[in-house]
Amino acid sequence: MVRKPTPDDKFSFGLWTVGWNAQDQFGSASRPWLDPVESVHRLAELGAAHVTFHDDDVVPFGSSDAERDKILDRFRGALDETGITVEMVTTNTFSHPIFKDGAFTSNDRRVRRYGLRKVVRNVDLAASLGADTFVMWGGREGAEYDSAKDLNAAHDRYAEGIDTVAAYIKEQGYGLRIAIEPKPNEPRGDILLPTVGHALALIAKLEHGDIVGLNPEVGHEQMAGLNYTYGIAQALWAGKLFHIDLNGQKSIKYDQDLVFGHGDLFSAFATVDLLENGFSGGGPRYDGPRHFDYKPSRTEDFTGVWDSAAANMSTYILLAERARAFRADPEVQAALEESGVLELSQPTLAEGETLADLLADTSAYEDVDPDEVAARGFGFVRLNQLALEHALGAR
Repeated sequence: MVRKPTPDDKFSFGLWTVGWNAQDQFGSASRPWLDPVESVHRLAELGAAHVTFHDDDVVPFGSSDAERDKILDRFRGALDETGITVEMVTTNTFSHPIFKDGAFTSNDRRVRRYGLRKVVRNVDLAASLGADTFVMWGGREGAEYDSAKDLNAAHDRYAEGIDTVAAYIKEQGYGLRIAIEPKPNEPRGDILLPTVGHALALIAKLEHGDIVGLNPEVGHEQMAGLNYTYGIAQALWAGKLFHIDLNGQKSIKYDQDLVFGHGDLFSAFATVDLLENGFSGGGPRYDGPRHFDYKPSRTEDFTGVWDSAAANMSTYILLAERARAFRADPEVQAALEESGVLELSQPTLAEGETLADLLADTSAYEDVDPDEVAARGFGFVRLNQLALEHALGAR
């Protein structure tokens, strides 16, 4: 029996997840859109701690200022009634046809200016709700045809847009950080900043990159054929893992947004192990919300919607229990030692040792028998089997 989630678990859901009307490219909606206020109440009942949203998830696009204020007052009331908090906000710069060629990187300057205003307005809302993170997913920032973009100028405009928003956050004294969400493709044929590495490279050139980091998503990394755990590990190492999106994905195909763990379960175990236990040799830790960015399957009615929301949290709790048992197992610790995993934390050059010292040390090269060293077995298969047995609850 899986224990019931509590706010201490820091579980968070996007309102676009449970609220989705299940319309896709090939079929009309199979459910009505769900009122964000109802979503807040139901998620609180299930044990979630936070919600997140795009501006248009709560306030319909094109609403007047008076309508917007009325809707937001009602939404704030639901937050107060339930104790649910808003930990992240993002902006929809992909649905309306004005953004068909992107927002920050559109070839039409009028679109870029409109998009920047829309984002800044939502930054103000995020700050007023006490959010910590402002996510930027550039789903339309790309192209289908290589000749359609001046790619040098596109990166300039992308950096300009992010830097402008970051500077505004600092000027206003908001306690917000920006998190870029990479994705390789869909809805555009190719999207700028397709992976964690691409995003880190852009952040390194920003004037205000100190408050810009990453929001990697399981499905997006796996769509590119990459290992999600490696991606968040690199972001952690760089001090740039500001937020995470958890869901399920089965290999390189369209963005499935399955329940977390309902895709590559063993990869999900590795992800939870890192999030809950940290690196085996120590190092930076992620302490933020466990945010689910999934879609309840189009086949489900509203009972299935809430079953799927609960399934995300239950799967995470189960994997966290298994991961803690994995790390606490003396046999696993011995296997980690034998495989050299813990030795990797030891610097290659000793403290105070220089390259000149290394070159003068015959034991490091001249006296080494490469064949003898190469004969060592690392025992990675046994270590992985121990992880598998823990993941399956066999230990």
